[in-house]
Amino acid sequence: MLVLGLMSGTSADGIDVALAQISGAPPRTRLRMQAHAAFPLPTPVRREILRVAEQRPISAGALSQLNFRVGEVFAEAALAACKQFRVETKDIALIGSHGQTIFHQGAPVPYLGSLTASTLQIGEGSVIAARTGITTVSDFRPADMALGGHGAPLVPFADYVLYRHATLGRVSLNLGGIANITILPAAATPSQIFAFDTGPANMVIDALVSRFTNGRAHFDENARMAASGHSLPALLDQLLRDPYLKLAPPKSTGREYFGAGYVAKLIAQGRRHRAAPNDLIRAATIFTALSIVDALHRFVLPRHAIHQLIVSGGGAKNPLILAQLAAALPKIAILPSSDFGVSSEGKEAAAFALLACETFHRRPSNLPSATGARGAAILGKISYAPPR
Repeated sequence: MLVLGLMSGTSADGIDVALAQISGAPPRTRLRMQAHAAFPLPTPVRREILRVAEQRPISAGALSQLNFRVGEVFAEAALAACKQFRVETKDIALIGSHGQTIFHQGAPVPYLGSLTASTLQIGEGSVIAARTGITTVSDFRPADMALGGHGAPLVPFADYVLYRHATLGRVSLNLGGIANITILPAAATPSQIFAFDTGPANMVIDALVSRFTNGRAHFDENARMAASGHSLPALLDQLLRDPYLKLAPPKSTGREYFGAGYVAKLIAQGRRHRAAPNDLIRAATIFTALSIVDALHRFVLPRHAIHQLIVSGGGAKNPLILAQLAAALPKIAILPSSDFGVSSEGKEAAAFALLACETFHRRPSNLPSATGARGAAILGKISYAPPR
């Protein structure tokens, strides 16, 4: 099957579209990524997504409108990608759309007299199916959460398909808005794989860059700003004492924890350390790397031999993060996902193409060992294309 995967991460910096050729069935599933493209979100749409994701007030009517508007934007990205890839929509069997997360509470908290966990991804699947003429699978996370899971991470199923190895222990690291890792011990079965969010990746860095440039830049290209900053060891020590880092997996996090409130607190801490803007950007960048290293030493390396760290996501292009990882993990080879035929930016979109394929064939694709669910779940909701 040819399947399109659509993904917009917690940074809401654009829509990644991956074209994947998928064949076979577990445990012999094969995924070959054929193409990747990225499309920016319209500025007003991105601004509203970020506003709502920071838990600013929105009416039920406006949220409904935003859900459908984002669906239209995702459909436009899918059609533009087909044109760019020179593939006819009639040749695409499915779309797997992660949508845009605007809220994720993976662990139950008190709500209206009961402990409740929930998640919300917008980008109406029925709109995507109608505009593209391609059956669309969306809203993947709730099925896992209904079984007591965190609804995240879901990409480990794709990591298993792409990276499992008979003799090498591997960790797949995705550096999106949030950093997450999938641990694949040598010769691992699906039940032996575990995964979790380690903390922020690009989210805090991007917020600081946008703040200090008055919106002229949205990310630190080639870590130039961080490279010109001074190190602040005392501030780093404070950041590394964050309670989230000590929580045992399974665990997941997002903008609710590392969003605007966290950034405001970091800026206030920076003032106490007399930090210049680039000093703070450097601290956030190094914190990203060291929080990943902390997670590996705390939860992974005492139990598993790891030979390779395979890196994907926008942060895979940040040389300071990669240099810090290499310095702190000298016995582990750090490799880009492109070495395995998967573009670093398109890997997560390709993963949701794979999950859509599994759902369409009524096969479960969560890994309970990664999400904490009580059992296997068939993920997502299917929006059928209109009859031709």
